[in-house]
Amino acid sequence: MSIETGRAYLRARGYEDRIQEFSVSSATVELAAQAVGCEPARIAKTLSFAVDGGCVLIVCAGDAKIDNAKFKAQFHTKATMLTPEQVLDFTGHAVGGVCPFGIDNPAVTAYLDVSLRRFDTVYPAAGNAASAVRLSCGELDILSNSSRWIDVCKNWS
Repeated sequence: MSIETGRAYLRARGYEDRIQEFSVSSATVELAAQAVGCEPARIAKTLSFAVDGGCVLIVCAGDAKIDNAKFKAQFHTKATMLTPEQVLDFTGHAVGGVCPFGIDNPAVTAYLDVSLRRFDTVYPAAGNAASAVRLSCGELDILSNSSRWIDVCKNWS
């Protein structure tokens, strides 16, 4: 279901031609960077957290890590990642292929981390663990229906 959902969502907005599908896994930042042929930092990974009974998606640069203090200041709770089953239930995407596109669950809110802004082009998953889509940060912002840009990551520069 998930790659079809991502593809349909991107097709309806004129971005289907940007989707890349691979014969190898792109489930981790390193594997995705190899498949795409870019530096790992340009992979826009989508991390899923439990917040107030819902799901918060943080889309951040491949080299960024969640800063627990910043997360707590932003969301007023500890950064608790969802289980793979919870991720699938909330987003319709399996871990390794989670993307912020086409999710119609009102319990899911997407945010973009400022760690991405240093790049002209980034590569989030398109809905499964063997895909990516080439987007500018502005396009990602619009297509993800992001709530807003936030600063909750560390270890990037």
